[in-house]
Amino acid sequence: MSDNSTHDYEAASKSMEVQEAARRRRSKRIVSLHLVPDHLGNSSLRIEVIGSIIVLAVLIAVAVAVGVTVSNKNKNKNLSKEASPSSPNPSGDTTSTPGNSTNGNSNDPSVFTKDPNLHKSFYGMAYTPEGSLMPNCGNSLTSVIKDIQAAPISTHDARSLLEAIKQTKVDMEVYVGNYVLPDDDASYTRQRDAIKDAIQTYGEDHIAGITVGNEFMLKYEDEQLAFVGAAKLIPYIKDTRDMLASLSLSKNIPVGNSDAGSYFNTEVLSAVDYGLSNVHAWFAHVTAEDAAGWVTTFFEDTNVKPAALLPNNPKMYIAETGWPTKSSDAASESNGAGTASIAGLQTFLDNFVCQANTNNIPYFYFEFFDEKWKDIQFGGVEGWWGLFNADRTLKDIKIPNCASP
Repeated sequence: MSDNSTHDYEAASKSMEVQEAARRRRSKRIVSLHLVPDHLGNSSLRIEVIGSIIVLAVLIAVAVAVGVTVSNKNKNKNLSKEASPSSPNPSGDTTSTPGNSTNGNSNDPSVFTKDPNLHKSFYGMAYTPEGSLMPNCGNSLTSVIKDIQAAPISTHDARSLLEAIKQTKVDMEVYVGNYVLPDDDASYTRQRDAIKDAIQTYGEDHIAGITVGNEFMLKYEDEQLAFVGAAKLIPYIKDTRDMLASLSLSKNIPVGNSDAGSYFNTEVLSAVDYGLSNVHAWFAHVTAEDAAGWVTTFFEDTNVKPAALLPNNPKMYIAETGWPTKSSDAASESNGAGTASIAGLQTFLDNFVCQANTNNIPYFYFEFFDEKWKDIQFGGVEGWWGLFNADRTLKDIKIPNCASP
């Protein structure tokens, strides 16, 4: 394969550290949300997600990954219809626990008071609802609504998310993800049809993009196999575009791809409108103090600059970045330079969030809360990346308070 073939993009930074990071992140979900101006000049929440197939029995048999994020732009515009502090809810209770909202009307999910300990500072937030992974799927619309009210954040199921948006009346857009598996046309088709059904049911107003593939090219990490992976993935991307065209929608819905930071492929990126990059300093063996700078430099040099050279100039996002707070075993507690700790998380937050906002870097923070299934399946630090504990209580940290891009 020649130097300017399909693997030109990722060849720029094939460090062992990033390869390790990519392998460790195969199971991760990507979610994001930010405020963008609509055609009336108002601001609306945009959600961006990549993830796995899930099942929500009540709403849809085969689901697709989606998510929500939190933003700080346009602070005067509430994310939802909230109970006013000067007008207590019917119960008279206006207090809340970190990570939880006060529901002013149990029969109206759109009326609730947000937690004052939280700030809409993050450009985006990675989130996976509990019970969202096959074969042990079992999340519910009720839990989706509660998560929207708490952060607000939502689920990986397109229909349940759109239904929750409808019920809570939050001003959001979502990026719906199709988790493509190699040589599994049936899986892709099920998810594509579920996305199509969600669009036909709820319309396109709250859908900002469709992401085809999450770390798909990572499975073809050998340079000699890169063209094989691209040849498999690109037809799915084109088919998704054809599906959208067949609906004759009132707006153009972008189609993108997500992958580990050093594994984006030139041909794949040339076929999409945006790319979502997983960039984790922890797996590059740097300290918490140096992590923010490493993430920013890596993303700019490895993703942004190469993408800008492509004819279609796809917009690049940091899809995952964060810092773990503990490890389930002593051997994984340190990455060789830093330690998984609350102090490390606070340092990364202090050094990254506001600086990234100031520099207009689009990122999706990893992640909303600790996920038990990751700890059970992978061990080490994998289950301990949340800003919140698994019970949705905020960890002993202070959320930065600054305007997101």
